[in-house]
Amino acid sequence: MAGLLADKVVMVTGAGSGIGRAAAELFAREGAAIIAVARTQATLEAVEAAITGAGGQCMAHQVDVAEGRQVKALVEAAITRFGRLDGAFNNAGIDGPLAPMADYPEDAFDEVVATNLKGVWNCMRFQIPAMLASGGGSIVNNASALAELGQFGMSAYCASKAGVLGLTRAAALDYGARNIRINALSPGVVETPMMQTQMEAYPPLRDMLLARHPIGRLGLVDEIAEAAAWMLSDRARFLLGANIAVDGAYSAL
Repeated sequence: MAGLLADKVVMVTGAGSGIGRAAAELFAREGAAIIAVARTQATLEAVEAAITGAGGQCMAHQVDVAEGRQVKALVEAAITRFGRLDGAFNNAGIDGPLAPMADYPEDAFDEVVATNLKGVWNCMRFQIPAMLASGGGSIVNNASALAELGQFGMSAYCASKAGVLGLTRAAALDYGARNIRINALSPGVVETPMMQTQMEAYPPLRDMLLARHPIGRLGLVDEIAEAAAWMLSDRARFLLGANIAVDGAYSAL
């Protein structure tokens, strides 16, 4: 039986760890050739080895998505290697420091917005022409439950992820009629290395976060990856301009 993403070429940013790595490996198991993208070469090599070792296809590329010229070169390299681009999971993101809004460091604010929001814009502005050239495609942008909710000390993160939703919806209107489906995915709190670092720095945080998830636990990276795989697949062909909450009812409270 063919996989959910059989014969597709899919780019995954932030693929070095957490949700991105889980997505890259799952998409490969579902039949896709993967362009794995991250800022750290060592983690990319591990992802590439895991995918190719299991019989899949993977091209690892070290890129800072905040830099447009790097993303342009990445997409060109992907087309050279695979001939087309069918899908993208724009997942790369950082959380930034915790501080009240008026005390938030300007350089940290700029870095969070550059990666989380400008990075998605950079990816889409080069992914979309590549997809148009081959007849269409599907893009999923990783937003967050905090795109539509507030959180103490996370003004830059909340603002950047809200921007991802706005960018997603506008781009969906621009390109939906040209056979490019663009949607967003909003996870709740997920057990990732980034989240683990925060919880180790502030031990009460885990219980606080658990209380915000009516499902009674935090999310798992594979659960987010599974949702992204379906959204990228042809089974979701009428899904356009949507934001899918995969958050254990975090946003329902």
